[in-house]
Amino acid sequence: MDWFGAADGGPMVATRAIHFAATAIVTGTLVFQAVVANPALRSQEAAAKPFRTQTRYVAWISLAVAVISGLAWVLLLTMSLSDESLGEAITSGALRDVLNLTQFGSVSQIRLALAILLAFCLAFERSAFWRWLGLGAAVGLIASIAWTGHAASTPHKLGYLHLGADVLHLTAAAAWIGGLVPLALLLGAGKHHQGRAGLELDVVRRFSALGIASVATLILSGIINAWILVGSFHALVITGYGQLLMLKLAVFAAMLAFAAINRLSLMPRLALPSADTQQDALRGLSRNTLIEIGFGLFLFAVVGVLGTLHPAAHLVQ
Repeated sequence: MDWFGAADGGPMVATRAIHFAATAIVTGTLVFQAVVANPALRSQEAAAKPFRTQTRYVAWISLAVAVISGLAWVLLLTMSLSDESLGEAITSGALRDVLNLTQFGSVSQIRLALAILLAFCLAFERSAFWRWLGLGAAVGLIASIAWTGHAASTPHKLGYLHLGADVLHLTAAAAWIGGLVPLALLLGAGKHHQGRAGLELDVVRRFSALGIASVATLILSGIINAWILVGSFHALVITGYGQLLMLKLAVFAAMLAFAAINRLSLMPRLALPSADTQQDALRGLSRNTLIEIGFGLFLFAVVGVLGTLHPAAHLVQ
């Protein structure tokens, strides 16, 4: 089974995966700044300045990748629907029709407007108003992906439930997985500075609370989505969609295992008085965070494939 589209649709799968990852990282970075970093760094200006510079670069690069991959997504879908080359799809009016006559096109235009607004907010982020507006734009950018997938085609009242669950699922994934990137930056800096374990402990505690809320939301919304898209254990086992979903769940479980190690084993060691113990804990947290990021990027690749497959519930009666 060609899950990752090597034989057909590979560019679409890759584009979707890159777009999801980039959008999640820019959103997660801004959530991390608002909920974790800014409260923890309020009295740590020496540590805050380089961290803010680094996360500013991460946000800008991620936003640029999200915009480019989003435009590529529109073009690839247009070429697929019209069965034309890139140049033909643009000159024949097929691109105009996709943008103006389809829900995907309308949502894509709204999402481009949100990305432009977010760029303005990042440019003026020293103002609290623009920071909070940017956070709202970023959340809207990730949440609106729900209207480009299976949830947008679920009919009647069930469709509203599906869309709501998908919005929560996307936002929670961005807050947790996307937030791992700025967390890794901060922990990596802490490994090279003695006497900052108190700051890192505060950051890890705050991120752990954010992660628990995000994971709870992911589990609840994931159950709803699976109920709608898979429908039965039989469909989960015998269909390609279901089997890929089980792979996604296995990777998610591995991420939870590393998160549990961080919270239950490594985080308490940051509170111990020994500087060597603190540095060992920081190195372990940094290593595990990088592993979680790797798992998270793989999850985005899986999601990129799932969106191109027929849901299991449509294939098994």
